[in-house]
Amino acid sequence: MSAKTAITPATHAAPPAKFSHGVRKGNILQVAGQVGFGPAVEGRAPAPVGPSLREQTLQTLANVQSVLEAGGASWEDAVMIRVYLTDTAHFAELNEIYNDFFADLKSPPAARTTVYVGLPAGLLIEIDALAVLD
Repeated sequence: MSAKTAITPATHAAPPAKFSHGVRKGNILQVAGQVGFGPAVEGRAPAPVGPSLREQTLQTLANVQSVLEAGGASWEDAVMIRVYLTDTAHFAELNEIYNDFFADLKSPPAARTTVYVGLPAGLLIEIDALAVLD
């Protein structure tokens, strides 16, 4: 049985509770929910990159990608992506941003679920992903 390995990219601040940004066990990599925080700066609390859905979504996707890469995976390995939005009115804009972000992939990046949730003040989106490596 393979051991679990915690994944924390250098660009990420330590999580605020006892969890990892990602966990790899064997060929499975689970990326924890990521938000639109910019790269970690020592001595500074994490903060959203901007107030718009576009800014936060692009940073959130970059943060998920950082965890995937740190765990030895890529978007091509993703089999499930879960998107958490704070406002149903953002759904159409999210799809435009998402389609543009993944435009270069040969096929859709993964199955996707989108749900509506409450997030801490200022955050509009959270995304997690599940990857299976060959």
